[in-house]
Formats: sequence, C-alpha cells, structure tokens
Amino acid sequence: MVNLGVNLAGVALKNPIIPASGTFGYGREYAEAYDLNVLGSFSWKGTTGEARLGNPQPRIAEMASGMLNAVGLQNPGIDAVIAHEVPNIAKIFQGPVIANIGGFTLDEYAENCRKLESVDQVAILEVNISCPNVHAGGKNFGCDPKAAAEVTKAVKAATSKPVFMKLTPNVTDIAEIARACEDAGADGVCLINTLLGMRIDLRTRRPIIANRTGGVSGPAVFPVALRMVWDVYEAVKIPIIGCGGVSSAEDAAEMMLAGATAVEVGAANLVDPYACKTIIEQLPDVCRKLGVDNISELTGGAHHG
Repeated sequence: MVNLGVNLAGVALKNPIIPASGTFGYGREYAEAYDLNVLGSFSWKGTTGEARLGNPQPRIAEMASGMLNAVGLQNPGIDAVIAHEVPNIAKIFQGPVIANIGGFTLDEYAENCRKLESVDQVAILEVNISCPNVHAGGKNFGCDPKAAAEVTKAVKAATSKPVFMKLTPNVTDIAEIARACEDAGADGVCLINTLLGMRIDLRTRRPIIANRTGGVSGPAVFPVALRMVWDVYEAVKIPIIGCGGVSSAEDAAEMMLAGATAVEVGAANLVDPYACKTIIEQLPDVCRKLGVDNISELTGGAHHG
C-alpha cells in the first residue's frame, strides 16, 4: 500500500494535494460536491485586513491553455473570516488549514497573522507577497529580495505558526527571492503565483480585462512553474509547495520530483470541481508505476539522477 503522507514544516498531511488559494474560496462551495476530508489541506482565499470588493469588471479572460484573472483580492476581511468562515470550515473539513494572507503594508501583514495565532485549525500561514507595497510606489513586495525579507521578518515576529512565503514568478531570479525569505526565517515557500499577461478584444481594440493585465494560470504555466520549483530547490533547504498548472496526478508527481514537498492545484478546480479528489485517487497508481512506496520519496528525486 502506498503511503501518501507528507510532512510540511512539521505539519502532517494525509497526502500532498492542496487546492490553491483563489480557486477554492473558503471551501463552502466545494463541500457541496464532495467530502473535503480527502484533501491534504486547502489554502483559503487571499485575506486582507479590511474587506475588499476587488478590481472592476471584467476581470476574467480566457486563453488557449488557461485563463487570466485580475480579481484583486476580493474578500470579507480577516475579522469576518475569523468570525464567520472559520467556524464553517470546521464543519466541513477536519484537517489542517492553510491561511493565505495578503497585505499592503508590513503592519497589515503582521496584524493579520497575529489575529490567526489563536485559530487552532490554521496550521500554516501562506503569505502572499505579490501584493503591491503602498509605501514603495506600488512595487510588489515579492519583486525585491529586501522587501520580501522584511515581510518575512515581520510575520515571523507576529506568529509561532509555520510561515510559507508565496512567491511571484514575475522576477528575474526567483531563487534569489526564496533565499532572502529563508535567511529571514521563512519555514517554507510556495511557488508560483500567476504570471503577468493580457488579452485584447479585436472588436473594441481594447484590453479585455478592465485592469488591463491579469495573472495567467492553467496548464500553460506548468513548465515555467516546474522550472522555478527546480531552481528554488537547488537554492534553499526549506520545504517547497509547488503550484502552477497542475491538473493531473502525473503533474503532481513531476512537481514533487522537481523539489516540491506538497502540491497546490489551482485553475484545474475551476474547470473540474472534482480535480483534487481525482488526483488524490490516482496518486497511488502513479507512485506504483514510479516504484515508490512513500510518495515523499519523490521530493527532489529528479535532482539525484
């Protein structure tokens, strides 16, 4: 029998499959489709200090092998999530939860994480540093090693929970950002967030998305995400959550061979609500074909010949 269990910075997961933030809400809608307790964990919707309506419509655009989105961190705010969503999550999922946290200042990041310190079911804080730093002219925290390190330090000082920094791929050297986070005390990293892209409406000759640009996700980004996970695995010693274009059990195994300890599934959930459940069901057969009894043996396997 194949053991699908993995250990993520001291947090035991029954399997490595995690629905990615932004595609799973707070779990409520998917719980109507299947029992969420088959999941290793799930990363809830990016949550900020105050409620946000997000970007203007339209904010979704199709593409050949994926989609673009510019939702803009629409969420009810951290206090509302703790008061209303957390109790509901406890009813539909009994495993450890990953809280995806956004912010526009160091204080906001730290305060959001501090408020989750007493929420027992939240086992890992996934800190989205793709947010624009309002004190630095809107440049994303994750685009600069120094800024990424500052967020990491601020969050680590505010919580005792494991902190995973979610990295943007829209940089020259993502390994440099990962090293800066590790040096600042991060317990792990999650990569990648979406790639920057756009579409133009031929009829109006204007960008389809009101925000002009959006984040590219889906199968098209998988090779890019895989390469970045490989590079970061070579650069750091902390665990990696691999994310980007994963849509099958084979993709998940490939991501682990590149260096991921666990794997997040994003856009595939929007195409097929049962995507994560199906991947989990198919993982044992993939492991048997690869000759491993413990799926954790796959992590980094491609680096060792």
